[in-house]
Amino acid sequence: MPGLTYDAGFFMQKDYKMFPPSVNWDNIDWSTRRPQMDFPVQCVICSLEDVSTIKPGKVKISGYAASGGGRGIERVDVSVDGGKTWIEASRSQKKGIHYITDDANSDKWAWVLFEITADIL
Repeated sequence: MPGLTYDAGFFMQKDYKMFPPSVNWDNIDWSTRRPQMDFPVQCVICSLEDVSTIKPGKVKISGYAASGGGRGIERVDVSVDGGKTWIEASRSQKKGIHYITDDANSDKWAWVLFEITADIL
């Protein structure tokens, strides 16, 4: 349709928007914010215990990564030595099926799970 913009749909008008804590249902003005269509890569490690130190040896590190705009996650690298060296983690969306960014079966809008076993010295 001519003149139709990406933010014309209901959810783009009344959802997918972020407001400061001072905004509530009584004073919200939806027109003051654009919908969140894109965001930088987000990555979270979910597997490590909440401890201040990890014992030397093999440690499984896993989590998820997501990217905005349907770009997919090309790779996830993990460092266990403060960024001196990096190890590429395996990626998947379904157990046992490797995630490939350009594969038609990979959902670029969804989380990508990652996992790696690293040697902690």
